[in-house]
Amino acid sequence: MKREQVIDLYFMEARAKLIDLAAFLDRVDRAPGTDDFRMTAFRHAMQELPVNQPNLAKRVLLSLSDPTTEPLPAATAKTAAGAWPGPK
Repeated sequence: MKREQVIDLYFMEARAKLIDLAAFLDRVDRAPGTDDFRMTAFRHAMQELPVNQPNLAKRVLLSLSDPTTEPLPAATAKTAAGAWPGPK
């Protein structure tokens, strides 16, 4: 597809997601308390967005992922957190 076709096809969906993202950040910023590891990782991943380089989605995903290669001996939680808390 040509760039214009991609924009025609996906712009409105991406626009809605961008507005949802801004609303989420507004809610977080208005709420009392401090960021936990997930928001720290999220804000770090957002720093990849203005970079005009290839593989943006891959870089954002990797910034939220556990970079270790050794398996854990046992699960530490029952659910996924969506972001790596860092070394413990």
